[in-house]
Amino acid sequence: MKTITGFLAGLILLAGCKEEDMAQNSGNNGSNNSNSTDWLIPVNEVRDGGPGKDGIPAIDNPDFISPSAINYLSDDDLVLGFADGSDVRAYPHPILDWHEIVNDNTSSHSISVIYCPLTGTGIGWDREIDGKITTFGVSGLLYNSNIIPYDRATNSNWSQLLLKSVNGKQSGKEVKTYNLVETSWKTWKAMYPNSKVVSTKTGYNRNYGRYPYGAYKSNSMLLFPVANTDSRLQPKERVLTVIIDGAAKAFQFGRLEGNNNLFYNTVNGIKLVVSGNKSANLMVAYSRVLPDGTELDFQYLPNQLPALMKDTEGTTWDVFGRAIDGPRIGQKLETVPQMMGYWFAFAAFYPDIEM
Repeated sequence: MKTITGFLAGLILLAGCKEEDMAQNSGNNGSNNSNSTDWLIPVNEVRDGGPGKDGIPAIDNPDFISPSAINYLSDDDLVLGFADGSDVRAYPHPILDWHEIVNDNTSSHSISVIYCPLTGTGIGWDREIDGKITTFGVSGLLYNSNIIPYDRATNSNWSQLLLKSVNGKQSGKEVKTYNLVETSWKTWKAMYPNSKVVSTKTGYNRNYGRYPYGAYKSNSMLLFPVANTDSRLQPKERVLTVIIDGAAKAFQFGRLEGNNNLFYNTVNGIKLVVSGNKSANLMVAYSRVLPDGTELDFQYLPNQLPALMKDTEGTTWDVFGRAIDGPRIGQKLETVPQMMGYWFAFAAFYPDIEM
């Protein structure tokens, strides 16, 4: 406890104001923004993260600039990428560390980028609920150290890692997800030099060149307790985890390297192809069975990003699972819910997680 208290005190001094004191651990069970209806998760394990509801402000109208105009990112910084046709966008961790949610619109999608700095997990959520477009905000509550967003239409609370509402009018409703490609800024700008990138013009005064959680990424300490721990990996090793109907399986970069950056696996009966590259800090998974029932075989394409794989029919597929050349050009591989993130987080939510 002394270590945690000292660490948090350092963060408070760095932040300089209560609103920016994101890592404050009050240790209290959460009642902030809770509804009178029952929770689907143990309410005594819902914790108040400190800043309060909307104390960490979501971004509702992101400003975008080109990669060449970016001066606040280093090559090793991580970004989350989303593609809607030729409209390709990056949401950098250094922005998300301070805001956690970006509500955005593309020509075809209303999307919320939901990111939790404490678990290192990012995913896209559809903002259409019950036929109406809403936005998500930061409730200030945590479960297993993971963000609990709320939707502004019904004030229902949702769990990022459970992929559903856990409290309120929408309780039990699952979200429609959009997979985001997580990689380093160096890799992203090389793949998509003409993409859009969220700028620091957020409407808030934050130091986006400074990580607000001190040494959190590089040590094994957790700021909040979790329900289950698993010592098979270091707590903060980044893994790709696929979650299908409550079953979870984690994939390591080392496994990729040992299988020439591509291998097959199955999660809850869904046949997957997993591919990527450790040096590019990128790993993704897709169903290898097309909607027409065709089961594809692939080979990894070295040094051709964003082209990632080529199948035995001659089609080339990119990191977003899109056919960009060959007989199936214009088609897409079926996505499965997945996130990069810290091992401890997935093990906390899914005690039976496979590796």
